[in-house]
Amino acid sequence: MFTGIIEATGIIASSEASGTNRVLWISSPVSHELKIDQSVSHDGVCLTVDAVAEGMHRVTAIAETLDKTTMHNWKTGDQVNLERCMIANGRLDGHIVQGHVDCTATCISKINREGSWEFRFRIPDNFANLIIEKGSISLNGISLTIFGISRNEFTVAIIPYTYSFTTMGRLEPGALVNIEFDMIGKYINRISQNALQPMG
Repeated sequence: MFTGIIEATGIIASSEASGTNRVLWISSPVSHELKIDQSVSHDGVCLTVDAVAEGMHRVTAIAETLDKTTMHNWKTGDQVNLERCMIANGRLDGHIVQGHVDCTATCISKINREGSWEFRFRIPDNFANLIIEKGSISLNGISLTIFGISRNEFTVAIIPYTYSFTTMGRLEPGALVNIEFDMIGKYINRISQNALQPMG
Protein backbone atom coordinates (compact mmCIF):
# COMPACT_ATOMS: atom_id res chain seq x y z
CA MET A 1 0.00 0.00 0.00
CA PHE A 2 1.32 3.44 -0.97
CA THR A 3 0.29 7.09 -0.66
CA GLY A 4 1.38 8.58 -3.99
CA ILE A 5 4.06 10.77 -2.38
CA ILE A 6 7.28 10.14 -4.31
CA GLU A 7 10.42 9.54 -2.21
CA ALA A 8 13.03 9.56 -4.97
CA THR A 9 13.59 8.86 -8.62
CA GLY A 10 15.65 5.99 -9.94
CA ILE A 11 17.49 5.31 -13.18
CA ILE A 12 17.09 2.03 -15.05
CA ALA A 13 20.62 0.62 -15.12
CA SER A 14 19.72 -2.47 -17.14
CA SER A 15 16.68 -4.20 -18.60
CA GLU A 16 16.80 -7.76 -19.91
CA ALA A 17 14.21 -10.26 -21.09
CA SER A 18 13.90 -13.52 -19.14
CA GLY A 19 11.36 -15.72 -20.87
CA THR A 20 8.13 -13.70 -20.88
CA ASN A 21 9.39 -11.60 -17.95
CA ARG A 22 11.64 -8.56 -17.84
CA VAL A 23 14.35 -8.17 -15.21
CA LEU A 24 15.46 -4.64 -14.32
CA TRP A 25 18.21 -3.18 -12.17
CA ILE A 26 17.36 0.27 -10.78
CA SER A 27 19.93 2.71 -9.40
CA SER A 28 18.53 5.12 -6.80
CA PRO A 29 19.27 7.00 -3.56
CA VAL A 30 17.04 4.58 -1.60
CA SER A 31 18.22 1.30 -3.12
CA HIS A 32 20.79 0.65 -0.38
CA GLU A 33 18.01 0.85 2.24
CA LEU A 34 15.81 -1.75 0.55
CA LYS A 35 15.46 -5.38 1.55
CA ILE A 36 14.64 -8.48 -0.46
CA ASP A 37 10.85 -9.11 -0.64
CA GLN A 38 10.09 -5.42 -0.01
CA SER A 39 7.35 -3.82 -2.12
CA VAL A 40 8.29 -0.63 -3.96
CA SER A 41 6.23 1.47 -6.35
CA HIS A 42 8.03 2.11 -9.65
CA ASP A 43 6.10 4.73 -11.66
CA GLY A 44 2.99 3.48 -9.88
CA VAL A 45 3.70 -0.23 -10.45
CA CYS A 46 4.12 -2.30 -7.28
CA LEU A 47 7.17 -4.53 -7.75
CA THR A 48 8.98 -6.84 -5.34
CA VAL A 49 12.67 -6.29 -4.69
CA ASP A 50 14.50 -9.58 -5.34
CA ALA A 51 18.12 -8.42 -5.06
CA VAL A 52 20.10 -5.45 -3.71
CA ALA A 53 23.70 -4.60 -4.60
CA GLU A 54 25.94 -1.50 -4.72
CA GLY A 55 23.31 1.24 -4.70
CA MET A 56 20.96 -0.66 -6.97
CA HIS A 57 18.01 -3.01 -6.60
CA ARG A 58 16.51 -5.60 -8.92
CA VAL A 59 12.87 -6.24 -9.78
CA THR A 60 11.08 -8.60 -12.16
CA ALA A 61 7.96 -7.77 -14.17
CA ILE A 62 5.74 -10.58 -15.47
CA ALA A 63 3.92 -10.54 -18.82
CA GLU A 64 0.63 -9.28 -17.31
CA THR A 65 2.41 -6.27 -15.81
CA LEU A 66 4.29 -5.53 -19.01
CA ASP A 67 1.07 -5.67 -21.05
CA LYS A 68 -0.99 -3.42 -18.76
CA THR A 69 1.59 -0.74 -17.91
CA THR A 70 4.22 1.41 -19.58
CA MET A 71 6.94 -1.02 -18.49
CA HIS A 72 7.14 -2.61 -21.93
CA ASN A 73 8.58 0.72 -23.12
CA TRP A 74 11.15 1.18 -20.33
CA LYS A 75 14.77 1.19 -21.43
CA THR A 76 18.20 1.70 -19.92
CA GLY A 77 18.67 5.30 -18.77
CA ASP A 78 14.97 6.02 -18.23
CA GLN A 79 13.95 7.70 -14.98
CA VAL A 80 11.18 6.29 -12.75
CA ASN A 81 9.36 7.54 -9.65
CA LEU A 82 9.94 5.49 -6.49
CA GLU A 83 7.96 5.12 -3.28
CA ARG A 84 8.37 2.54 -0.54
CA CYS A 85 5.22 1.09 1.04
CA MET A 86 3.53 3.25 3.66
CA ILE A 87 4.13 2.85 7.39
CA ALA A 88 0.98 2.01 9.37
CA ASN A 89 1.56 4.81 11.90
CA GLY A 90 2.55 7.41 9.29
CA ARG A 91 0.57 10.26 7.77
CA LEU A 92 -1.46 9.58 4.63
CA ASP A 93 -0.36 12.71 2.76
CA GLY A 94 -1.69 11.61 -0.63
CA HIS A 95 -4.39 8.96 -1.01
CA ILE A 96 -4.56 5.17 -0.81
CA VAL A 97 -2.63 3.71 -3.75
CA GLN A 98 -2.26 -0.05 -4.25
CA GLY A 99 0.33 -0.05 -7.00
CA HIS A 100 -2.05 -1.98 -9.25
CA VAL A 101 -2.21 -0.10 -12.54
CA ASP A 102 -5.65 -0.03 -14.17
CA CYS A 103 -4.66 1.31 -17.58
CA THR A 104 -2.37 3.72 -19.36
CA ALA A 105 -3.30 7.24 -20.43
CA THR A 106 -1.93 9.46 -23.18
CA CYS A 107 -0.71 12.98 -22.44
CA ILE A 108 -2.44 15.22 -24.99
CA SER A 109 -1.26 18.66 -23.86
CA LYS A 110 1.15 20.44 -21.53
CA ILE A 111 0.70 24.11 -20.62
CA ASN A 112 3.13 26.28 -18.66
CA ARG A 113 1.04 28.51 -16.37
CA GLU A 114 4.05 30.55 -15.16
CA GLY A 115 4.17 28.99 -11.71
CA SER A 116 2.58 25.63 -12.40
CA TRP A 117 2.07 23.24 -15.29
CA GLU A 118 -1.19 21.75 -16.51
CA PHE A 119 -1.14 18.33 -18.15
CA ARG A 120 -4.18 16.92 -19.93
CA PHE A 121 -4.67 13.19 -20.41
CA ARG A 122 -6.97 10.85 -22.32
CA ILE A 123 -7.97 7.47 -20.89
CA PRO A 124 -9.80 4.54 -22.56
CA ASP A 125 -13.56 5.14 -22.77
CA ASN A 126 -14.43 2.19 -20.52
CA PHE A 127 -12.69 3.86 -17.55
CA ALA A 128 -14.38 7.26 -17.91
CA ASN A 129 -16.86 6.54 -15.10
CA LEU A 130 -13.99 6.24 -12.59
CA ILE A 131 -12.92 9.89 -12.72
CA ILE A 132 -14.70 12.67 -10.84
CA GLU A 133 -14.09 16.40 -10.53
CA LYS A 134 -11.59 17.09 -7.71
CA GLY A 135 -11.11 13.35 -7.22
CA SER A 136 -7.79 11.61 -6.61
CA ILE A 137 -5.77 9.68 -9.16
CA SER A 138 -2.35 8.03 -9.23
CA LEU A 139 -0.37 9.08 -12.30
CA ASN A 140 3.01 7.34 -12.63
CA GLY A 141 2.72 6.76 -8.88
CA ILE A 142 2.04 10.43 -8.02
CA SER A 143 -1.10 11.30 -6.06
CA LEU A 144 -2.82 14.10 -7.97
CA THR A 145 -6.18 15.89 -8.08
CA ILE A 146 -8.32 15.77 -11.21
CA PHE A 147 -10.19 18.71 -12.73
CA GLY A 148 -11.53 19.80 -16.11
CA ILE A 149 -13.20 16.48 -16.88
CA SER A 150 -14.65 16.06 -20.36
CA ARG A 151 -15.85 12.55 -21.21
CA ASN A 152 -12.63 10.50 -21.10
CA GLU A 153 -10.21 13.40 -20.60
CA PHE A 154 -8.97 15.19 -17.49
CA THR A 155 -6.36 17.71 -16.35
CA VAL A 156 -3.93 17.77 -13.43
CA ALA A 157 -1.87 20.72 -12.18
CA ILE A 158 1.76 20.28 -11.15
CA ILE A 159 3.56 22.57 -8.70
CA PRO A 160 7.26 23.43 -9.25
CA TYR A 161 8.51 21.00 -6.58
CA THR A 162 6.69 18.01 -8.11
CA TYR A 163 7.71 19.12 -11.61
CA SER A 164 11.41 19.09 -10.72
CA PHE A 165 11.53 16.27 -8.12
CA THR A 166 9.56 13.64 -10.08
CA THR A 167 9.51 12.55 -13.71
CA MET A 168 6.76 15.06 -14.58
CA GLY A 169 9.32 17.60 -15.79
CA ARG A 170 10.31 15.23 -18.59
CA LEU A 171 6.78 14.33 -19.65
CA GLU A 172 5.69 15.64 -23.05
CA PRO A 173 2.51 15.30 -25.15
CA GLY A 174 2.23 11.87 -26.72
CA ALA A 175 3.77 10.07 -23.75
CA LEU A 176 1.99 7.21 -21.99
CA VAL A 177 1.58 7.18 -18.20
CA ASN A 178 0.43 4.57 -15.70
CA ILE A 179 -2.99 5.24 -14.19
CA GLU A 180 -4.51 3.84 -11.01
CA PHE A 181 -7.97 5.10 -10.18
CA ASP A 182 -9.11 5.78 -6.63
CA MET A 183 -9.68 2.45 -4.87
CA ILE A 184 -12.76 3.63 -2.95
CA GLY A 185 -14.31 4.94 -6.16
CA LYS A 186 -13.71 1.59 -7.87
CA TYR A 187 -15.47 -0.29 -5.07
CA ILE A 188 -18.43 2.10 -5.17
CA ASN A 189 -18.64 1.75 -8.95
CA ARG A 190 -18.60 -2.05 -8.67
CA ILE A 191 -21.27 -2.11 -5.97
CA SER A 192 -23.46 0.26 -7.99
CA GLN A 193 -23.16 -1.93 -11.09
CA ASN A 194 -24.13 -5.03 -9.10
CA ALA A 195 -27.12 -3.21 -7.60
CA LEU A 196 -28.43 -2.48 -11.08
CA GLN A 197 -28.26 -6.12 -12.13
CA PRO A 198 -31.66 -7.89 -12.23
CA MET A 199 -32.27 -10.33 -9.39
CA GLY A 200 -31.82 -13.94 -10.49
